[in-house]
Amino acid sequence: MKKLPLLLLLCFSPCAVSEGLPDLGDVSQTVLTPLQERQIGQQSMLQIRASKQFLNDAEINDYLNQLGYRLVENSAEPGLGFEFFALDDYNVNAFAMPGGFIGVNSGLLLTVQSESELAAVLSHEIAHVTQHHTARMVAGQQNDSLASMAALAVAILAARSNSQASQAAIASMQARALQKQLDYTRTHEQEADRIGFEILQKSNFNTHAMPEFLDRLQKATRLLEGNTPGYLRTHPITSERVADIENRVQKQPYRLLPDSLNFQLVRTKLIASQKTAADAITYFNDALGTQKYGNPVAQRYGLVGALLRNNEIERATQELATLRKQVRNNPMVETLAGKVKRAAKNDTEALAFYRNAVQNFPQHRALIYDYAELLLQTNQADTAVKLIGEQLTRHPSDTTLYDLQAHGYAILDKRLEQHQAQAYSYAWQGNLYAAIEQLEQAKQAGGSFYQMSTIESDLRELREMVEARPQK
Repeated sequence: MKKLPLLLLLCFSPCAVSEGLPDLGDVSQTVLTPLQERQIGQQSMLQIRASKQFLNDAEINDYLNQLGYRLVENSAEPGLGFEFFALDDYNVNAFAMPGGFIGVNSGLLLTVQSESELAAVLSHEIAHVTQHHTARMVAGQQNDSLASMAALAVAILAARSNSQASQAAIASMQARALQKQLDYTRTHEQEADRIGFEILQKSNFNTHAMPEFLDRLQKATRLLEGNTPGYLRTHPITSERVADIENRVQKQPYRLLPDSLNFQLVRTKLIASQKTAADAITYFNDALGTQKYGNPVAQRYGLVGALLRNNEIERATQELATLRKQVRNNPMVETLAGKVKRAAKNDTEALAFYRNAVQNFPQHRALIYDYAELLLQTNQADTAVKLIGEQLTRHPSDTTLYDLQAHGYAILDKRLEQHQAQAYSYAWQGNLYAAIEQLEQAKQAGGSFYQMSTIESDLRELREMVEARPQK
């Protein structure tokens, strides 16, 4: 097994930063190097993954990354390793962290009314990253270690999500004076609007979606009597900003673009997750019956999932057959089909289905998870471990894959590899103490010189990470 990829990249000793802030747009003069920004973002992500708000849903996160990278290709830094992820937070918000990490609240995914609106938000956040806006705010703490700046980045995230969490996070950093610096400046926002608009246009989305989304949020603010959506609080909008965006949009033709099916399916998953299984069945039945709103394919997808949750396997199978006639070769639909087949308790048929589906969609992680689980349940741990290992080369921070790998090694009675895989899962979740404990158990299991050297190296780096964390 390979070393923890994260630990090879991070540095943990105090790292001084230069004084002063550069002019906006002058990337060559940023106070942090691109590597330092990435390190801060990675350390911040350890804390975000450890939080209850991180939405560990591979299909939703993979969709965000597919859409995000379509936009990144037309940004100023197409080679930057962006990572898009969702938070289980129904406040309407999105945010950018140093190094290309962009979070999207589930509330925003449900509020946007088109894929172009979502693309407009992501384009704006991408611009914040490529212009290094957040990195400059974080780097204002002169002579701090990267770990301290990563903690500050998470404090900024907390401030944008929840005012009470903001006070706790900032107090722990002894940085109450930074409260006024937590929001982007008007100049930052105008620059992100301008560059985000260009990204949106080059990516062939409807540019009119940008002012439409902001206009709807502003109207919602008036209806909520001062309870401003988080997106407008953390991305302060002014009449000057609105006028500038509208001026740019008026010069562009209105393009009515169809949303992708995956956009509809992701929103359907989130809608269903807010409801009990019985309520979801009623909701999707009504939607399909009236056919007055929503996408019928997405609604049937939601119905099948709700029936499955309610253990109505026979009806779920019938509705699935209709769904697969309506749409073919969609990985999210095929993943749902696999779950229905597993629920029917026909392992032979389910295994044959997964072998074919994985060949058709070799990078769809949710499908891989379910196939690996079935392989482990049917005493095919060797095949499962091989499959998981191949996926980890593509997704080296996927904690679910490490958990499955640890299970597979346990079945194969490979104790060192089992504890090592579990350690990597804990490390990527930000649970460093549990990761250290697992690696200590791996040492006790014994192994080759190379294996023991790798474990010792990982232990040293994990302990350095623990020591470098700011004291609360």
